[in-house]
Amino acid sequence: MKYLSFFLLIIITAVSCKNDSKVTDEISNIEMPVNIERFDVEFSKATVTDLNGLKATYPFMFSKSYPDAFWMEKIQDTLQQELSEAVVAAFPTTEELEVEITSLFQHLKYHYPEFQAPRVITTTSYVDYRNKVIVTDSIDLIALDTYLGPDHEFYLGVQDYIKSSFNKAFIVVDLAEAYADRYILPTKNKTLLDEMISAGKKLYFKDLMIPFKTDAEKIEYTEEQYQWVVSNEAYIWQYFVDRELLYSTDSKLPGRFINPAPFSKFYLAEIDNASPGGVGAYMGWQIVKAYMENNTNVSFKTMLNMSSEDIFNHSKFKPKK
Repeated sequence: MKYLSFFLLIIITAVSCKNDSKVTDEISNIEMPVNIERFDVEFSKATVTDLNGLKATYPFMFSKSYPDAFWMEKIQDTLQQELSEAVVAAFPTTEELEVEITSLFQHLKYHYPEFQAPRVITTTSYVDYRNKVIVTDSIDLIALDTYLGPDHEFYLGVQDYIKSSFNKAFIVVDLAEAYADRYILPTKNKTLLDEMISAGKKLYFKDLMIPFKTDAEKIEYTEEQYQWVVSNEAYIWQYFVDRELLYSTDSKLPGRFINPAPFSKFYLAEIDNASPGGVGAYMGWQIVKAYMENNTNVSFKTMLNMSSEDIFNHSKFKPKK
């Protein structure tokens, strides 16, 4: 019986690998060319005579409330010029970014056949890091001045946990997050478990849409932070269970364990100081992954619309020890 189980496992694994390879080939063969439009460069070089052409090409970038003199003044603004120079230095070309966005769009098209590739346009935003990317049906806007590297002088005064993802490696991660927000219906989260599963669905969405990114990048952790949550998964879970937090409706819990933060708040100094923020999101991700691994008959899209309680109750989740 032991040998039979072993050979069955080999056969199942081989079939799974073959199916995965087939899907990978299908996705890579989807025609989805991406040509990034460098509005940031064109705008920085524009003269008065260029403005009408720019307005015609990028009408959504110019409010009709402002005259041409306003835009010329902005182009010549010292800070704007410094931003433009820094962006060109960091992004002399966008070839690597185009490859990653192409892959994201191919995966979106595979899972959502109705998806139509939008125009992808880069700009500067005076480091408006709360709007690093903007995704619409027809346009994806990327503020390149929010991806110059966490140590850039423009980010002095920004907290470390925020600017740690101000790196070009996270552009496609942020785009995938924005698409997750568009494709996953919002839910009325009442408990910590609801919040965990909701965050976990978005991270699982990234698993499927940007599989070429590391798990640390998907959750926007450093490798060290990611290894910490992996190593402490059992402890985090036991903490939630022992304190009966999973079904708690305490409004402070998302701030302690879900939202971006310098650290998670266990209220234990030695743990808080070592932990990254958002450990509850990581745990929700593991629950969703366990559910999908143990319910292979359930589609990805079906899972996205399921309640957190159904997902958790049928996940057979067990934390890594």
